[in-house]
Amino acid sequence: MSERVKVEFKGFERIQGGDVVAFVGEGLDLAPAAAQLLGPAAQPLVRRAAEVERFKAKPRSALVLAAPAGLDLDRLIIVGVGDNDDRAKLDYVTLGGAVMGKLAADRPATVIFDLPATGKGGSEAASADALAAADIGLGLRLRAYKFDRYKTKKGDDADANGGAPARVTILVADPSEAKKRGRSREAVAAGVVLARDLINEPPNVLHPEEFADRATQLEKLGVDVEVLDEKQLKKLGMRALLGVAQGSKREARVVVMRWNGGRDGDRPVAFVGKGVCFDSGGISIKPGAGMEDMKGDMGGAACVVGLMQALASRKAKVNVVGAVGLVENMPDGNAQRPGDIVTSMSGQTIEIINTDAEGRLVLADVLWYVHDRFDPTFMVDLATLTGAIIVSLGHEHAGLFSNDDALAERLIAAGIATGETVWRMPLGKAYDKLIDSKFADMKNTGGRNGGSITAAQFLQRFVEKTPWAHLDIAGTGMGVPASDINQSWGPGWGVRLLDRLVRDNYEG
Repeated sequence: MSERVKVEFKGFERIQGGDVVAFVGEGLDLAPAAAQLLGPAAQPLVRRAAEVERFKAKPRSALVLAAPAGLDLDRLIIVGVGDNDDRAKLDYVTLGGAVMGKLAADRPATVIFDLPATGKGGSEAASADALAAADIGLGLRLRAYKFDRYKTKKGDDADANGGAPARVTILVADPSEAKKRGRSREAVAAGVVLARDLINEPPNVLHPEEFADRATQLEKLGVDVEVLDEKQLKKLGMRALLGVAQGSKREARVVVMRWNGGRDGDRPVAFVGKGVCFDSGGISIKPGAGMEDMKGDMGGAACVVGLMQALASRKAKVNVVGAVGLVENMPDGNAQRPGDIVTSMSGQTIEIINTDAEGRLVLADVLWYVHDRFDPTFMVDLATLTGAIIVSLGHEHAGLFSNDDALAERLIAAGIATGETVWRMPLGKAYDKLIDSKFADMKNTGGRNGGSITAAQFLQRFVEKTPWAHLDIAGTGMGVPASDINQSWGPGWGVRLLDRLVRDNYEG
């Protein structure tokens, strides 16, 4: 990961200029460490400025004092954390992102992580503060991300919210514990950044072969990476996936990544990603407006690669398989046609009704392959699969479909913990009938009604009895509204969610 910001943790010590961030609650009192470090001139300045600006210290709100009188600082940035009830619910990753949004570029910054009293004390408070400080560091890194490698003019990065400071020092009561916690957060940030880079790349650069090459870079972290080319895919019988790819000059690839951090013989957990590097719709071509966004139709695969980066970087104690199917869906004279019938790797036959319902064809073969070869404890697939899920859930939640209640509940809990939330949608035999075909075992679309559900019903036919969850991330995986921790078109959604799922439930 090319860091735009370097985050380090130190104990409470003398501040040396630049931007300084301190936190206040609704009473506007500086916490003890901040008051001591800033000196007696700071508190009256904060109260007077808050009065003038009508600053109420609501969570993540900010009051900026430029060149504050009596302080040897460039700027004093006061960030609100609300009252005791607000602090109990505070998301420190998001708070870190909000802080980064107020820092100026190319200027060192110091964050005094000492909050107004919460009733805790001693080692319990120090440990909680170390964890929260590490989360703030994660938020700083996520907000600092920019994808501008193709801009020849970078613009004015001196503005707040523009570039990132070269270094942010977080002062905390237990810096050694914060550093320990911070290393795992840094690994997660690296995974999110990798996923964002992949999603944001233009499709003339990130075609299936190039995507596969980038995934092989994970070998440096100890991940076993296997790239299957078209000859191997034909031999395996992945004709559903290859049918999508046959209209493109770019050959298909399947990448299988394995991280063996658990005990020998333990069954792995498995993650599968849809990697349509560009989706024109094929013969059922999409409208021209907005088609450029279809470079992000590999958001599920990007998440899986980013997740493997995060798990390997933090040496997760679990065996993991990550598999991505990589294709382009293009409309040349050799392209798949509506009315074609293909035989999947499972042996089930599929009538093609719409060539723009291609992601489920890719996932069908990769899911079957992973289930058959690795016998995983569970499988989770991610795909920017249907516009229908955006109609249902907007950009707030990913759609969750599952054949296993325990897995679904764990995903929901991980979503609440990380803010990458999911909403469970139904599966059922009545929906399954909508994809029955007159000419084959099934057809690849059940029509407009319940479109995200029938897509999930289709995928369920390729997992047998393996516990499985499908995440439809069409609304969360690309083109999302900007937030405190993401200013990028490609958010890298899902890396933090699935890392938390593994961390909380499956590590030895």
